[in-house]
Amino acid sequence: MDKLRPELCVRCRGGRYLCGLAYCPLLARRLSAPHRLGAVRELRGSSPPSLFVGRVGYPKVWVYPAAPPELGDTTIYEDPARWLGFPLERFIAMRLSLYRASLSLRVEDAADPPRALQEIQLAALSQRPVDAEVEFARKPRGAYLSEYAPPMGPAAPAKSLRFTTEPKLPRKAEELYGDRDVKAREAVAELYEAGLDVSYIARVLSAGALGGRRRRLVPTRWAITAVDKIVSDHLLERVKEMPEVDGYYLYARRAVGNLFIAILAPSRWAYEWGEAFEPHTVWNPGEGIEVEVDYELYGGRRDYPEIGGCYYATRLAVAEALLRMKRQAAAVLWREVYTGFTLPVGVWWVRENVRAMFREPPARFDTLEDALEAASFLLKIPIERWLAKSRLVHLLRSRVA
Repeated sequence: MDKLRPELCVRCRGGRYLCGLAYCPLLARRLSAPHRLGAVRELRGSSPPSLFVGRVGYPKVWVYPAAPPELGDTTIYEDPARWLGFPLERFIAMRLSLYRASLSLRVEDAADPPRALQEIQLAALSQRPVDAEVEFARKPRGAYLSEYAPPMGPAAPAKSLRFTTEPKLPRKAEELYGDRDVKAREAVAELYEAGLDVSYIARVLSAGALGGRRRRLVPTRWAITAVDKIVSDHLLERVKEMPEVDGYYLYARRAVGNLFIAILAPSRWAYEWGEAFEPHTVWNPGEGIEVEVDYELYGGRRDYPEIGGCYYATRLAVAEALLRMKRQAAAVLWREVYTGFTLPVGVWWVRENVRAMFREPPARFDTLEDALEAASFLLKIPIERWLAKSRLVHLLRSRVA
């Protein structure tokens, strides 16, 4: 741990192993804490529904349908919009009580699913909980923590798995599941336009239940980012046809151990997402502040942003807000993470907080400098640190100079 380089940890976030190790020592330390769940070999519970698809060993992957040891309405276990109202401790305890039954499958099995995978796909498509009976090959253990997906509880191979109630599929999802001519990208946009949230759509995409005749299981972390990007691309096609905002708008939201800031500026679409981590936070084991920023201009970007999945989760929330406003803008969004916030909870945390931030009234300013000055009083980290990293603010300043 002493040899970790904080600037690499912030870029890696437990998924790219930039330190050269075959595991993330930050996650290993947090997963070593005991999780007080009873050791079980059999489980009866209502899956919210919940599904996780791993990426290790791709194209052969582990598929994990999950359920808590609870029968009834468990939809709260998979409803990010409601999680913001929970203390983080309650949210984490709830998610860690999801027991995962693992099955080994090849990603191409989704094109012609065996019976077990077909049942998992139908459960993933359901809008209501599906009762499940699981016999584990051994006692489940461990937990799953990630920058991308919400936490999940212990796992073990499934000796047997049976869903005992019928899934209830939304009409549009049932239609697209049976349509082998609609491409996955189009299906994602159609599900969103039908009123289904991105968390549901990501689960369905991950289960290999969307797309043409060559459907594939999609690792969950890839599916989450893909859906955020596809939907935000879809919305931005309309946003880019709208007039620019008529001033500089400043939004802010405080959450547990976090501050979110947004400035909307009169301009054609452009976007910047930045995150600053104080010492001893989720991805910063060091003693100094680490700041990461990435951006795009009107034409978008072709490469994957170094800053990770929160880039597209936030981009989606911005696109939704601009569409409601019927305006386009250059959007500068920064997040500060403060000492004590040490557990990754998934990109839903950022997406839902930014969504909530844009539902609050903003402060309006006539100049960019006035908006930045107001933001500086809210930020804990000196704004000079932010401006040194920000490319989009530099470009906006050059246009108004």
